[in-house]
Amino acid sequence: MAKNPYFSGTVSDHFDGTRFYNPGGVLPLGFSQVLRWKLNGQKSRWPKRIDLPVGAAKPSSHVEGDGLRVTMIGHASMLVQVCGLNILLDPVWQERVSPVSFAGPKRVVEPGVRFEDLPPIDIVLVTHNHYDHLDIKTLDRLHHAFHPLFITPLGNDRIIHKSVPLANIRVVDWGDHIEVADGVRITAEPSHHWSARGMNDRCMALWAAFVISTPVGRIYHIGDTGFHDGINYRAATEKYGDFRLAILPIGAYEPRWFMRGQHQNPEEAVEGFQLCKAAFAVGHHFATFQLTDEPMMEPVEHLAEALSKAGIAQERFRPLRAGEVFDVPIIR
Repeated sequence: MAKNPYFSGTVSDHFDGTRFYNPGGVLPLGFSQVLRWKLNGQKSRWPKRIDLPVGAAKPSSHVEGDGLRVTMIGHASMLVQVCGLNILLDPVWQERVSPVSFAGPKRVVEPGVRFEDLPPIDIVLVTHNHYDHLDIKTLDRLHHAFHPLFITPLGNDRIIHKSVPLANIRVVDWGDHIEVADGVRITAEPSHHWSARGMNDRCMALWAAFVISTPVGRIYHIGDTGFHDGINYRAATEKYGDFRLAILPIGAYEPRWFMRGQHQNPEEAVEGFQLCKAAFAVGHHFATFQLTDEPMMEPVEHLAEALSKAGIAQERFRPLRAGEVFDVPIIR
């Protein structure tokens, strides 16, 4: 049996003693299917570089009162400002999302916030260990600049600490919560995904969504997920009731035969938005790194079509481009 280099613990309903898994879920496909996908000749052509659509944002130092502000950095990286806290989600400032610096998916648009323009960062949430979500060089840079609290699922702390040994990390299993400020709680919840940093560590560190519960509303953040028949959305609604904001992936979904289990498409994201009873949503995971076959802006187009078909106002579910800022209305 393979040895897990990241985590050792008791068997649970999503850990078999060596690997984590999605209960009742779909396993990621294997190497032969990867080759079939990569050789299919269906990959769309993206531009090598594009300008920031609205220019780089310069965030304020804090957002107080009823405010809730999301600033898109790019892909799944965002700055969430709420209750005086500055929270970074899956931050990546590197040019490539890859184990090597000379190959792999390359950024087509610069980060929507210059690192030097970041406000003081209090908390960093890392949902899982894929390179487009856990970027060691960025985490090291954040540690030295701000000494934030890093929160990440089981096993990912070992990956981070190997390169950033003094990082302040709290590790969580599904259902665990951390009180990060007065009235502000962060809870790890299931998502339907997987993990790997190399060829031999598949599913050896946990993946998760996060719920940020605050006095001004709840935020449901999903870094990556397959739709999984809406199981996790329904569970979140049953547990929390509703959300002021859902942060949902809408890209990296083609070809469907390969991606369906691990990456939802825009139509599924809209269904998830409805199931979790969110007032507003931010769409991410597009137009930054080309990871899959769909055209760069197809997720945005398909999202608009799905919202129209469902009778949902377009302004309730915003696909943010790098540098865009969304002040989320409060529902009274």
